[in-house]
Amino acid sequence: MRLDRPKLINVGLRSFYDSVHAQGANVAHVDWRPPAGGDPELARLLAKLDRPEIDEANKKAITKILAARPMLVGIADAKDVILGMTERTILHSGPPIEWERMSGPTKGAVWGALIYEGLAKDQTAADKLVTSGKIKFGACHDHDSVGPMAGIISPSMPVFIVENQENGNRSYSNFNEGLGKVLRYGAYEDSVIKRLKWIEKKLAPMLVDALKRSGPIDLKNIMAQALQMGDELHCRNVASSLILMKMIAPHMAETGFDKRDVDDCLKFMGDNFLFFLNPAMAACKATLDAAHGIKHSTVVTTLARNGTDFGIRLSGLGKRWFTAPAEIPKTLFFPGFTVEDANPDIGDSAIMETAGFGGFASAAAPAVVQVVGGSPSVAADYTREMGEICLAKDGSLSIPFMNFEGIPRGIDLRKVMDTGILPFINTGVAHKRPGFGTVGFGVLRAPMLCFKKALKAFAEEY
Repeated sequence: MRLDRPKLINVGLRSFYDSVHAQGANVAHVDWRPPAGGDPELARLLAKLDRPEIDEANKKAITKILAARPMLVGIADAKDVILGMTERTILHSGPPIEWERMSGPTKGAVWGALIYEGLAKDQTAADKLVTSGKIKFGACHDHDSVGPMAGIISPSMPVFIVENQENGNRSYSNFNEGLGKVLRYGAYEDSVIKRLKWIEKKLAPMLVDALKRSGPIDLKNIMAQALQMGDELHCRNVASSLILMKMIAPHMAETGFDKRDVDDCLKFMGDNFLFFLNPAMAACKATLDAAHGIKHSTVVTTLARNGTDFGIRLSGLGKRWFTAPAEIPKTLFFPGFTVEDANPDIGDSAIMETAGFGGFASAAAPAVVQVVGGSPSVAADYTREMGEICLAKDGSLSIPFMNFEGIPRGIDLRKVMDTGILPFINTGVAHKRPGFGTVGFGVLRAPMLCFKKALKAFAEEY
């Protein structure tokens, strides 16, 4: 009598699957993990969050996220539009942090900002000014703002003004400087300051005039198109930057500015494939802030890093941050750099993942995952996996490689703790020493400790 080979299912430890599979068995693996990582106390707290009022609050939050209409409505100096900004205020990325604990690239960017503002003539004078206590620091997120990498926004910097026209709230982000030695990566040499001044004096005024002619620009529409063209909107913004440029260029040409200046501005925008990242970050910030502050909601509205700490915020817990040590991404290093040069994870740009882009939309841009050894199928797996910790898929932001399935949106703390799946993030990597700039691009997961702390705090609150 002929017996068919048994068909096996392995649940949990992959090592069991690997050993059986190596012997030619017909086996499938299920990556199951016990809720809350097997911690009995956390599992007990998690079980208590299976409540109708939380479901209803999360439904309200995801409805606001899906309905958001982020529009680029203007550009202005930070001190004129950001609440709480003074002549001696410096905003930074990630959760709040004091000067003594700031990472190398953050300190370098602060020095550069003080030189740019004319408050210090060089690094030594800038350091002395900071240690005197005369500079006030704040987290961008706590001021309706976002900034990539070090995330520095100082009073004179021009910022994009993005309005969520469905909800009425606004958010702000600085300008992207391009690649190489730039302020956001902690560089502060003369060329960096000169470029920032050019953005302030030439590019920003021209775009202000052009936006008056074009009217508000629908950023979600651009992002939807870009997903169809190979962008995931965090580390790859090639299509989105060119779409924005195509929309605004005719109006720039009509502004009456000197032709050479127009040419310089168009060349800068055309050469900078990350130009759209900053208004996209502000668009995601405006989208998620509309869902922030909803009582009982376990939706994650912020993922952010300052180069020292990784922090998250929950809709139902207001302004509170839950932090863990920032980790070093798995990185493809530029020639001449190694892991010894890398700073821990840094930047507000993880707002892209919080809103469903970046690592969550990996399937839209497999070229980004390929940077660190992945493939199109691996990229799709990341997107599917992120769908397991989110409340919805947004059909208005679809991915061709996923049969036009929408990106996953609305990270739910309960789903993260139940599955053990952590948010997957694409990111740039800064040199750990100030003044050196970027060393590569990488990927990583948000730390579980942040979510454990948030779960405990939520249980205590509600």
